[in-house]
Amino acid sequence: MVAADLSSRAGLARAITLVESRRADHRDAARRLLETVMPDTGNAERIGVTGPPGVGKSTFIDAFGTLLTGAGHRVAVLAVDPTSKRTGGSILGDKTRMERLAVDPNAFVRPSPAGASLGGVARTTRETILLCEAAGYDVIIVETVGVGQSETVVADMVDFFLALMLPNSGDELQGIKKGVLEAADMIAVNKSDIDPEAARRAGRTYANALHILEPIDPDWNPPTRLVSGATGDGLDEVWSLIEQHRKISSANGAREAARRTARSLVRFAACRRDHDRLRQPEWRGTGNPQSAQTGAGWLPARIHRSRSCDPACLRRAIERELWLAWLHTRFRSRGMAL
Repeated sequence: MVAADLSSRAGLARAITLVESRRADHRDAARRLLETVMPDTGNAERIGVTGPPGVGKSTFIDAFGTLLTGAGHRVAVLAVDPTSKRTGGSILGDKTRMERLAVDPNAFVRPSPAGASLGGVARTTRETILLCEAAGYDVIIVETVGVGQSETVVADMVDFFLALMLPNSGDELQGIKKGVLEAADMIAVNKSDIDPEAARRAGRTYANALHILEPIDPDWNPPTRLVSGATGDGLDEVWSLIEQHRKISSANGAREAARRTARSLVRFAACRRDHDRLRQPEWRGTGNPQSAQTGAGWLPARIHRSRSCDPACLRRAIERELWLAWLHTRFRSRGMAL
């Protein structure tokens, strides 16, 4: 039943809507769906694309994704759109810049609002990646909102983190200050066709900055390349470098370690959402075990065993789980066992 639902783009879209829903009955159905599809996940190449506003992320992804579908890949694009703090709404307009991918039968484009989530991604981006993998897409591209220096959450969700930069966007010191570059597996200076000389100058600047920063993987030195989403220049080389990175990270174990961290973060996010929900006024002081059961959500077995307690006890159990998940991810990021 689940496989049939995810076999079409419409069915996948409905499944993502279910995961994104905040309704209690939808949350329980989403948990069951994720548990069902979990064995079919983990086979795709996950690519995160980030960069400042106006760098051309959507245009780049449209050209890059079309290149991949032409080579026989199935590409899913998860585009995160900023949410207005005044109205709470999102335009969700990134798909309009992906005219070719939007009609490509081997591609799926899903715009989602960022909501109150920080780091350039949506609240359920991790779960949405799993659904796309279960639906048979072998390349998942996550486009973040326009980010600044410190939004690096997407780096913990993907196998390859690509940072798009503009020419004339700062000197070497500015490049070192950008935390998003420190986490990047590759820096691509986009729109290089507009001013080639400025693009080459920016490429040298970022390459010099990367020499000072310590790479995350000792076997991979993040390269700097000049690309253009409008003309398609450099896109073949970007994919070639991604494949090269996959071979290196698979051989030295870094890829599997990153995947374990990503799985821990999925659990962490689920615990955090349930913890925040149980802190709402309607959950306080009810002493109703059934209410606690509804709030438990997709949690590990030791918290499921706490369902018989009141919401206050359940909140404490989830807080302990959050702390353990945080410790796990921090130790894994340093190559250590907990």
